[in-house]
Amino acid sequence: MPAFDVVIRGGQVVDGTGAAPREADVGIIGNRIAEVGKIAAAGSEEIDAKGKLVTPGFVDIHTHYDAQAVWDSHMMPSSQHGVTTAVMGNCGVGFAPCKPADRERLIELMEGVEDIPGAVMHEGLTWEWESFNDYLGALDRKQRDIDLCALLPHAAVRVFVMGDRAINLENANQADIAQMRQITKEAMQAGAFGFSTSRSLSHKTLRGDPTPTLRAQEEELRGIAMGMTDAGSGMLEMVSEWLPDHNEEFAMLRRVVEASGRPAVFTLTQRHSRPGVWRDLLAHADKAAADGLHIRPVVAPRAIGVLLGLAGSQNPFSGCRTYRSIAHLPAAERARRMADPAIRQAILSEDPKEGNTFPLFHRLSYDKMFRFGNPPNYTPDPNDSIEAIAARSNRTAPEIAYDWLIEDDGANFIYMTLSNYASGDLSMSETTLDNRNCIMGLGDGGAHVAFILDAGYQTWLLTHWGRDRKRWEVGELIRRLTSDTAGAAGLHDRGMLAPGKKADVNVIDWDRLGADAPYIVNDLPAGGKRLLQKVNGYEATLVSGKVTFREGTPTGTLPGRLVRGPQADLVA
Repeated sequence: MPAFDVVIRGGQVVDGTGAAPREADVGIIGNRIAEVGKIAAAGSEEIDAKGKLVTPGFVDIHTHYDAQAVWDSHMMPSSQHGVTTAVMGNCGVGFAPCKPADRERLIELMEGVEDIPGAVMHEGLTWEWESFNDYLGALDRKQRDIDLCALLPHAAVRVFVMGDRAINLENANQADIAQMRQITKEAMQAGAFGFSTSRSLSHKTLRGDPTPTLRAQEEELRGIAMGMTDAGSGMLEMVSEWLPDHNEEFAMLRRVVEASGRPAVFTLTQRHSRPGVWRDLLAHADKAAADGLHIRPVVAPRAIGVLLGLAGSQNPFSGCRTYRSIAHLPAAERARRMADPAIRQAILSEDPKEGNTFPLFHRLSYDKMFRFGNPPNYTPDPNDSIEAIAARSNRTAPEIAYDWLIEDDGANFIYMTLSNYASGDLSMSETTLDNRNCIMGLGDGGAHVAFILDAGYQTWLLTHWGRDRKRWEVGELIRRLTSDTAGAAGLHDRGMLAPGKKADVNVIDWDRLGADAPYIVNDLPAGGKRLLQKVNGYEATLVSGKVTFREGTPTGTLPGRLVRGPQADLVA
């Protein structure tokens, strides 16, 4: 009998601690790593990793697979990029707890906030639950290609407890807060990893209604956090517009953490309209850390970008009356119609705001729009923006955007940097990457399915900042994607290659690592469309000791499970 189920031989092991690569074998028994070093004994399966990196599987703490996890076994695009564990339920939106009468409300909110089409959710969601525990039970019955962890979403809790008063943004009373506290406690005991909330003006339904949590008072947030205290587990995840006073908003978050004793993470981006606020928030988080409080920013390694195209769900002319009359046609046919001079003149003369339902429309700007290309360019020169090109030519910015959109039968995309690119470079991301209190995240896997594809940030982080720019050593970059994110979520059983740790592993061809330009597929329920991309260099990905991907292709093996609650360090 072979001594190991799997032996990964001769690779450059990057163990997730931040240490430099070292040549070693990795032996796996069952779902655990049994040995790292020189292994003489055979494995039932042998993987030749000579000349390749061998890393822990990546842990992504900011995703939105709450709906997709109900109908799909493959959590793509994240699982294509070496992610083996994902935390979902961020930004305060999700589907439990939920009374039957409120299902439509939660679908409308998820549709507006996270750009998952309502028809997709109506067909794909089974609604086998009412309580959060019931929802976890439904998730538990399905096998997947990665492990999933769930946060309790504030919007669902608030609507469950307050009904129309939540939708109308009324303040919670003492009875409401007591009930939310009890629901939170029971959710943590059932296996939730924490509680998420949104205070963002950009989070709206397609009708323009704000998220029910927008104006939740400090007393309500503190009561909910105390529910986690009652249970003895859970983190608070928050996204905020940081208005009207970002300093006071952070002070409020700090007071909630101080009162509850629970850790918190918050989304940190650079809004182009307020380009310096992030520095103050980063300083506040550093001060909290120095004072012994666990308040950590979640950041992105590049600009957060929107992909605008005829093939996707959004473009600068989506709200124009004439465009809406042909929006139902296939992208290639739309491009052909739009090439007609009469249709072109009509669309360009119309108000793009008139029929627009895109919650982020007010943030679209031609000075931040660029050709995307293939391979995709995530670091465009400001001189190549549509507005800059228009200034040097005899065409207007909308005319240039229009002409770009109809090229290649409408299959190409315009890349618009939505945040983190105010100065036309990645200096903001570089600064946060240098800060060890910051957590890598914000890929939003499972959300914004047809206009954002940042779920592959892990691959881009490694190639851009590691292999190509050589700004950070590979050991540190892998730590940021593995033990650091796992530890932040309370997943102490994974994120490192060491005996006793969970056998989630990537075998990576460093020279070939990369991803092509995104493309549209229509594989969601009700024929819904989403963005995917071809990924190169992941020779094998293992979850719980089983190979789930080979060369970017799913093997069909589905060892991924729902993880209930924080996991202890099992290393002897």
